[in-house]
Amino acid sequence: MSFETLGLSADLVGMVAEEGYTEPTPVQAAAIPHVLAGRDVLAAAQTGTGKTAAFVLPILDRLRKHANTSFSPARHPVRCLILVPTRELAMQVDESVTTYGRTVPLRPAVVFGGIPIEPQTKELRAGVELLVATPGRLLDHVGQKTVNLGQVEILVLDEADRMLDMGFLPDIQKIIALLPPRRQNLMFSATFSDDIRRLSGTILRDPEVVEVARRNTTVEAIRQLVYPVDRDRKEALLAHLIVREAWGQVLVFTRTKIGATRLATYLDRRGIDAVAIHSDRSQPERTRALEGFKTGTIRVLVATDVAARGLDIEDLPRVVNFELPWQAQDYIHRIGRTGRAGAAGDAVSLVSIDEADLLRGVQRLLKQAIPWKVEDGFVPDRNAEPQPLRGPVEGRPARGHHYPHRTADRPRSGSGSRG
Repeated sequence: MSFETLGLSADLVGMVAEEGYTEPTPVQAAAIPHVLAGRDVLAAAQTGTGKTAAFVLPILDRLRKHANTSFSPARHPVRCLILVPTRELAMQVDESVTTYGRTVPLRPAVVFGGIPIEPQTKELRAGVELLVATPGRLLDHVGQKTVNLGQVEILVLDEADRMLDMGFLPDIQKIIALLPPRRQNLMFSATFSDDIRRLSGTILRDPEVVEVARRNTTVEAIRQLVYPVDRDRKEALLAHLIVREAWGQVLVFTRTKIGATRLATYLDRRGIDAVAIHSDRSQPERTRALEGFKTGTIRVLVATDVAARGLDIEDLPRVVNFELPWQAQDYIHRIGRTGRAGAAGDAVSLVSIDEADLLRGVQRLLKQAIPWKVEDGFVPDRNAEPQPLRGPVEGRPARGHHYPHRTADRPRSGSGSRG
């Protein structure tokens, strides 16, 4: 199958070819015809499988009839609203709109928090047809009457499950109340949670359901491995693995902002170029960190889950869970930063005894055991008392607090198996 067969205009097909893509991904092949036909769509696919282009390309085609060169802002109302959970994802989607829309004279804009609002206000007042926004900053603009959503024809909720996880449902409901009742609705997500299905029932009308991968599965190209280790030796083990294995580009996830900062400082003081990225960092700082990581001047990027969605790094070879996430589904989102577009990737998790329940939750979600390996010199203390975890599961005792027993698909110490 080729992009020509999906019904896209010739100029968009040519633009896709210029970007180096010749065949659509499964989610693109399944979703684009429905979006072009004006149908509501509920789509789920693994991260890194081209979800953004699956809605951006047909939206550009559907809205090209409104393209005009008038200087009047009234001739450029918001026709498409794309809501996303994080500023990183907002920038990624905006970049796709700008890249693919070079031949379609529609005005795009992106608004998100963490930066001054005045430049965004000026751009909105000049008129835009395609608006990418985070919910909070969009409501700020609504409150200042710098944006009118009364002519929106297409609503996109991108990474909708993440928006629910981050508590954006009330904001989403406020925004939807400002939109025309007759519109096309598209909901794209990495997973189909029960909450997402309930939300879709209140927004989508007789949607086409696109699910190109089994629910809650990870990309097959990702090799997963667990290193059991004492909590107070995690930093040393990570530094040891980075140096011994000569890891050149590593995205590391922690659960907290202070943990990310401390880990980046620890690595940097040991000669490993590292920087932390989280919601307390200013947008210019986050942008510089991402650029340095992409260009190779920064070897290790330490991030909280705010960066689990929206990071678009080509050929990222490795993701490390320094700490397992509270929610098992976030494990899928985290490791989905590697193994993108069919490339191979490694997902390494450093698991202490007090995270045994979190590990079991991940394996239940995946419906498979993750291979594990004990690193020489970092054998965990089997007599160690587990420390209580602080977070969403606080007060719920872990059952047993022991590492999984070895099975045929869990390698023994020193086996070097990558699963």
